[in-house]
Amino acid sequence: MKSNVYLASKPRYEILDGLRGVAAVLVVAYHLFETYYHGGTSQPINHGYLAVDFFFVLSGFVIGYAYDDRWDRMSTWGFVKRRLIRLHPMVIFGSLFGAALFYFGDCSSFPLIGDTPWYKTALIMLWAFTMIPIPTSMDIRGWGETNPLNGPAWSLQWEYLANFLYAVLFRHFSRKALGACVVLFGIMTLVLCLNIDIFGFLAARSSASYTVIGGWCLSPDQLQIGLTRLLYPFFCGLLLSRTGKLIKVKGGFWWCSAMIVVLLCMPWMGLGPEGNARWTNGLYEAACILVFFPLIVSIGAGSSVKGSTSESINKFLGDISFPLYITHYPLIYMQMAWANSHKDAPTGTHIFVAVSTFLLAILIAYGAYRLYDLPVREWLKKQLFKPATPSDANKTK
Repeated sequence: MKSNVYLASKPRYEILDGLRGVAAVLVVAYHLFETYYHGGTSQPINHGYLAVDFFFVLSGFVIGYAYDDRWDRMSTWGFVKRRLIRLHPMVIFGSLFGAALFYFGDCSSFPLIGDTPWYKTALIMLWAFTMIPIPTSMDIRGWGETNPLNGPAWSLQWEYLANFLYAVLFRHFSRKALGACVVLFGIMTLVLCLNIDIFGFLAARSSASYTVIGGWCLSPDQLQIGLTRLLYPFFCGLLLSRTGKLIKVKGGFWWCSAMIVVLLCMPWMGLGPEGNARWTNGLYEAACILVFFPLIVSIGAGSSVKGSTSESINKFLGDISFPLYITHYPLIYMQMAWANSHKDAPTGTHIFVAVSTFLLAILIAYGAYRLYDLPVREWLKKQLFKPATPSDANKTK
């Protein structure tokens, strides 16, 4: 029988933690701008939604690094427990936080909130705790999200699927077999980015055509988009961790951060006077996902911040990255409701509310990490695993 000991965590890639934080901060800013630009092509962080695809590359790389060589000492159930300990406390916190703020978002943009009784909100919250997608028929906000209390949880639902696929299937694949799958998944990404409607699901995507926007509903088109957005980035990251093709660059954190900012802030392409070259935007997003994001992860993993002034910055950003991503959107719902109800307020007031929301999101994320996430994870380790012995610690080195 494989050991039920909680194997010590491996040394972390500090820059990758920091880059996850950089992307999470940009996601918050992107959503704050979205309140006013409504997904329009003049959004200052126009490709902010690609941060999700970057997160998937990071996750695949980290999963491969952390677990590929441990399956002789770890069962599938042990892997599942470790991933639940790492992710699920904040998943629960995010849905609980979303439920607490749910009724403060009541406005015309969210037409179902006002008619939703409290007990249905509580039921949806409990359902959301399981990470099982909520069907559109049970929507309580009006956007059809798989978690109407905390929209960004949709990407964690796909993340859970990726972890399951890795544990039961892809961990057994050789590099060649995994590489062949990654090529196939890359073709799927190109098909989506170029809006090639093979299955007849993408016809209604007019405004989102030639993008990877989507994945947060249970409709056929959204399921195709979500699965496509998951498969190539995650398993490309896994393949990258197995090949060890890392690039060392001096000042790697700053170069990688600059690349992320530029890629996510790049204006929407192919509009022109006729808007007939939108396919160029699809090519751009495909290049980001297929080439640039893996390149950034390779540089981030190959470089170091030890002893540099950016080491503490990386640690802080890494600490708040996941809590920030999974807790900020209930605040965005409230900001949207306020902006909807105060359209005539002075521009300075709107800016003040947006900046305050941003700072509050950072503060809540850090507080949740320190006061909730860390102690809950430590408690769960003690409950679900045996204490490690000196011999167990030696085996992990």
